[in-house]
Amino acid sequence: MSPHSDAGDAERRPISVVGVSGSPTRPSRTTALVQEVAETFAERVGGVATVIELAPLLTELGSGPFRGDIGPAARAALEAVEAADLIVVGSPAYRATYTGLFKLFFDHVGQHALVDKPIVLTATGGSDRHALLVEHQMRPLFGFFQALTVPLGIFANEGDFTDYRVDSAELRSRIGTAVQRTLPLLAMHLRLGDELAAAAVVPAFARPDAF
Repeated sequence: MSPHSDAGDAERRPISVVGVSGSPTRPSRTTALVQEVAETFAERVGGVATVIELAPLLTELGSGPFRGDIGPAARAALEAVEAADLIVVGSPAYRATYTGLFKLFFDHVGQHALVDKPIVLTATGGSDRHALLVEHQMRPLFGFFQALTVPLGIFANEGDFTDYRVDSAELRSRIGTAVQRTLPLLAMHLRLGDELAAAAVVPAFARPDAF
């Protein structure tokens, strides 16, 4: 059930956009990308963005095979993700897939906690040859959870960053396109207001360079 199915609750609580960075290092280009995407979505939907870095949670996440075994900070992060209205996930490419830390975190997420929840997929890599990580690795993972992965994933390479900050007009344009194309889904799923629903209208034809 959508957290906004109750009209009164929707009026009281802003939309929660939670980002998850699966990078094992700090600082991190992946974290910078997740932050940029989460804040862009939050700004467009009038929500609040929070980014969870998994690197500091590695010890707690690895302290046992079951959710009850892990530490309080890791449990709080899991609960925040499961309660979010919209999730932005990101991982650096590592050995042709997402990081083990990223997978370890989602191994502890409840099997049915993400059903019908909108998920934005992002990834980073040294070059664009890693871009299919989003489609071939990340999308099937969230298919298992029966989540609503948005159609346009966002990949960024090292050239899109300066000092661990997004510094590419082309990348920001792709983020904007992904947000605009996702607004109709969010307007329907989260029962957003009429003003945002009107802004969610997209052109019938998407330019090839928009991808």
